[in-house]
Amino acid sequence: MALPTTSDSWMGGIDFPSRLFETGSDDYELYEQEGEFVLSVEMPGFDVADIDVTWNEGVLNIAAEHEDDHRNRRQTYHRRFRFPKEVDEESIDAEYTNGILEVSLPVLEDTVARGRTIEVTG
Repeated sequence: MALPTTSDSWMGGIDFPSRLFETGSDDYELYEQEGEFVLSVEMPGFDVADIDVTWNEGVLNIAAEHEDDHRNRRQTYHRRFRFPKEVDEESIDAEYTNGILEVSLPVLEDTVARGRTIEVTG
């Protein structure tokens, strides 16, 4: 007995874009400019009060939860970001506008990434 192909599997008659089933996510953009990291995260459907942004030992944690009583649906978001340079944690700023969370993380002067080189063998 042959295994079903994509066209005659359970999704065969459904016209879903393949992006719905991707495991990766491109919901953010992170770059460094003029002495700070800038992180933009797409988070449509949340209110400012739904979003928690915390900083702990070099890790930025973004969490959000929204209850939609009209649709009987709960929306959640959670992601962590680690930064390769020391950040001035007292100067971190976050703003949420039109479904985009933008976090500015000023880098402390003259800091470099901590760590070590890992040898790759093959």
